[in-house]
Amino acid sequence: MQTDWNDNQPIYRQLRERVIALILDSVLNDGDALPSVRNVSSEYRVNPITVSKAYQTLVDDELVEKKRGLGMFVRTGAKEILLETEKKKFLEQEWPEIISRIKRLGLSREELFAIQTNSSEEVANG
Repeated sequence: MQTDWNDNQPIYRQLRERVIALILDSVLNDGDALPSVRNVSSEYRVNPITVSKAYQTLVDDELVEKKRGLGMFVRTGAKEILLETEKKKFLEQEWPEIISRIKRLGLSREELFAIQTNSSEEVANG
């Protein structure tokens, strides 16, 4: 996880989003333990209550489960749940803003596809 925080969003929500990204990127898989509250707190210099709050939101969303005395673990099916909710959020909230910006900037399909093609080639070439 990164250590830079932005001022636009509470740190607990940023921590939550980082755990979600780890699950979506398959860094954390079904049944994997999340780093302990103490470790995250110490490593990223945030209050343990902040980390606990981030983790509790994941429990509330049924993405993570608490195992008494053992810690927090990714629930079975968490990635699939996240994919559905993140796709919906993207299509309903973020994509319309992107389309508006594309129109405002007057970008053509050709320009957008050229960018996509160049990015794909860079990834393929390492």
